[in-house]
Amino acid sequence: MTRLLVVEADGGSRGNPGPAAYGAVVRDGETERVLAEVGDAIGIATNNVAEYRGLLAGLERALEIDPAAQIEVRLDSKLVVEQMSGRWAMRNAALRELALTARRLAPGATFTWIPRDRNRAADRLVNEALDAELRGEPARIDRAVDLGVPQAEDVVGEVLEDRAKAERPRALVGWATDLGAPTMTLLGRHGATAMSLEKKFSGAGGFDAPLIALGEAQAHALAREIVARGGIDGIVASPRLRTRQTAAIVAEHAGASIDIEDGLIECDFGEWDGHTFAEVQQRWPDELNAWIASTDVAPPGGESFAECRDRVDAARRAVLKRHAGQRIAVISHVTPIKLITGMCVDAPLSSLYRMELAPCSLTTIAWFADGNSSLFGFAESAHLREVDAGPGV
Repeated sequence: MTRLLVVEADGGSRGNPGPAAYGAVVRDGETERVLAEVGDAIGIATNNVAEYRGLLAGLERALEIDPAAQIEVRLDSKLVVEQMSGRWAMRNAALRELALTARRLAPGATFTWIPRDRNRAADRLVNEALDAELRGEPARIDRAVDLGVPQAEDVVGEVLEDRAKAERPRALVGWATDLGAPTMTLLGRHGATAMSLEKKFSGAGGFDAPLIALGEAQAHALAREIVARGGIDGIVASPRLRTRQTAAIVAEHAGASIDIEDGLIECDFGEWDGHTFAEVQQRWPDELNAWIASTDVAPPGGESFAECRDRVDAARRAVLKRHAGQRIAVISHVTPIKLITGMCVDAPLSSLYRMELAPCSLTTIAWFADGNSSLFGFAESAHLREVDAGPGV
């Protein structure tokens, strides 16, 4: 019988492009036992290049273990999985060459997408290599792993624990009686700015636009709605000016204090900030098409939606930990609110393309201590009827 080997690979760049590294784990396909770990720093590169380098290293190590094995590759990069499966085109010449090399190495390999939290073993190797490189130490990792080594046991234990959690029946919200008091988050998008009305990209690194008079009126309407729904215990806001101004108006009505959470800032659109979609389409047609096709692709000098999701998820967890059991207004931006909504309902990352949020719309989510969550309302805007809302951007 042909042996099955599983390759879990990852790659990352601190800066995109920036200092980059890859990591890969080879497992026995039947027992899930870790057989080998590889990783290395690769200098300055993009996330996508690092992902492909991780794939290549994992394939090479698997073939060293058993040249005749059937190989299943598990990646959290949708781009690499779709391109290697032949469903997405390869427009980038450098990535195309890496992909062709991978196909030559293992023409019969299959590719499976897995969530990022199921790829922690490979991700750990990426960070291990990057950290070693930054300390001026050898970054290359190439070791056979014996299950008697505690570190290997920890890795396997984490995977088995994650799978057990995923397979455990979850209580149905609304039916269960033992979920406990949730943390209620009332997520409000900031009020309108001049850039909102002009439908321009306005991300983390662009012009820090203030609210216009319309945006202030929208914020007052949002604040009144929040108070009418029972008030709040506190406010958490993105550090951008428009979110801080909206939060201040909510605080004025609700009598609540404001905490700033950097991770709730809008996605970084890089060179596209300050431009309309039409302008970006004209000046960066290839880059825009790649960005639309994959949530792993970043605008030039910016941040991919996948990277943004990781940052926002870390901020979400921190907020829930600080405000457990409370009612919290979260004043943020379009992308973070869409991402948090997707986390609540376990939607794929691509679901953010199918959501619309008006300025000062309200999204309400309950988060339970056992990991359950419930969406009570999304992008509600009836409270804005009294305001001339203008374009919903």
